[in-house]
Amino acid sequence: METKNAIAALTALGHATRLAAFRLLVEAGPAGRMAGDIGTALQVPPATLSFHLKELLQAGLVESESQGRNVCYRANFSAMTGLIEYLTHNCCAGSPDPACSPTSPDCAC
Repeated sequence: METKNAIAALTALGHATRLAAFRLLVEAGPAGRMAGDIGTALQVPPATLSFHLKELLQAGLVESESQGRNVCYRANFSAMTGLIEYLTHNCCAGSPDPACSPTSPDCAC
């Protein structure tokens, strides 16, 4: 992931509503959630939700699919993993030791 993409993703996640929406989509897994369901869960009006989901889309953190008159949103797990890898790239000074992986329970990073 390039720095500009990481900045866009972090900026998008830097708002409480967008972070909450993204976490809901991560929780939903590959099936995603319909826009109306997200709005109901977050108690956000449709116009406000649309604005926030657009920001997440532009940052590449979510994907959308029209299903008739509704839109289903899904977390872009590849982008999420790329952001985590970008943030932890220099963990343990780049040690190749698998125990130093940020996802390892033994990691001191």
